[in-house]
Parts: sequence; structure tokens; C-alpha cells
Amino acid sequence: MAGKMVTGQAPGARGSGAALAGRSASRVDLRGLTITTAIAVAAHDKLAALEVGDEIELLVDRFPALVADLQAWCRATGHELVELAEDGESRCVTVRKGDAHLNVERVAIVVSHDGLEELLSPLGFALAAALSGAHVSVYLQGPAVRVLTPGFQPRLRGLARPFSRFARSGLEKAGHVAAAEKLQQLQKLGGQLYVCGPSLDHFRVDPATLAFEQVIVCEYLTFMEVMQQSTVQLYA
Repeated sequence: MAGKMVTGQAPGARGSGAALAGRSASRVDLRGLTITTAIAVAAHDKLAALEVGDEIELLVDRFPALVADLQAWCRATGHELVELAEDGESRCVTVRKGDAHLNVERVAIVVSHDGLEELLSPLGFALAAALSGAHVSVYLQGPAVRVLTPGFQPRLRGLARPFSRFARSGLEKAGHVAAAEKLQQLQKLGGQLYVCGPSLDHFRVDPATLAFEQVIVCEYLTFMEVMQQSTVQLYA
């Protein structure tokens, strides 16, 4: 093995929970993914079925943002990153399940565009916030209401539009799943979706045919109340 680093919620030795570390860890092969939120979603789902103190091993590729992002996620959720073993191009990250933190952060995000590249950041931030335990509310307005329609496929803008299928394939391979799937993951994590009523009418989207349940149809006054109660607001 090329090298080995042991770390806790911050770099250092194993934490006080080492007495629980004797339990066998299950391994999840996530090689090929280079988007940390996609890795965190897989880890979250696996940890949900385990007891506090149980461990999982994440077999992942090496990429620059990985360690810092997983450490931040563990600090936010109460899990512990207890070991990072490096072997060539791959890494084996051991995460121990901790007691869930009570996260009182409320995040409100306004999304106004339906382009392939334009959706990446706002939905990525929404998913990251939800994975950290924050209560996330997303308001879709303008062309973005199309994201809620069955079979929606975002496309590139301008002259690159004909190559949208290849771009989507590359992004999904790295871990940027389709926008609709990200919203499904968000709802599974407790996120709430809001959609602009006039935008539905303008872009001829029938609210009765939305691909999602529990979507609140409203206008600015409703989501302004949500934003006033939020500690973080993002606009895209």
C-alpha cells in the first residue's frame, strides 16, 4: 500500500469512539464518481441502515476536493472520518456513524433557468445543504419550472445545444445525476419544493402533470416568507 493517513473530524488520531471500531465495516465501491455530493448521498443511504458506531468503507478515486468535502460533511452530520488509506489512484475512506447533529440552518434557493450547466450549481448546493442536515427549500420559477415535468432533459445553451446528450452522459458518469433525480434526492432528505404559479401558466406546464408530489404552487409572497425564515439565501 502506497501510504496511509489516519484522520478524525479534523486531521489527527482516531477519536474517542475507537472502542466501537472493532465492528466489521462494509465496503461501497464508488470509483468513477468525482462529485463529492454523489459520494455523500451513497454514504448517507448506507449509514442510514447502520447503528451508531458502525463503519463503512468508501472505495473512491483520488480527486482534489474529496478529503476536504468529506471532512466538512462529517463535521456537519456528526459522523467521523476515521481513516484514509491511499493505494495508487484509489482511496479507501472509512466513515464511522455518529449521533446526528441538530442542524437548525434553513436554506432557501431560487432557481430560474433550465439549462444543463445552469442547473448544476443551485441543485448541487441544495443537495449539499440537505446532506449536511439543513432544511432546504427550492423555488423554481421561469423556465426552471420545466424541471418538474415528466421526462425533462436539460440541454446546453447556444451552438453547443446539439451536443447536450454527450454532455449529460459525461456529467452523469462523474456523479452529476439528472436534475430530476437530484430533486428526488432532495425531497428524500426532507427538502421542500415550491414552484411559481404564473411561470407554470406561461410555460404551459399543467400543475396536475408534475413528476413530483408535495410541490407547493405559489408566488413571491409565499417564498418571501420562507426566505425571511432562512439563514442562507441563494439565487440562480
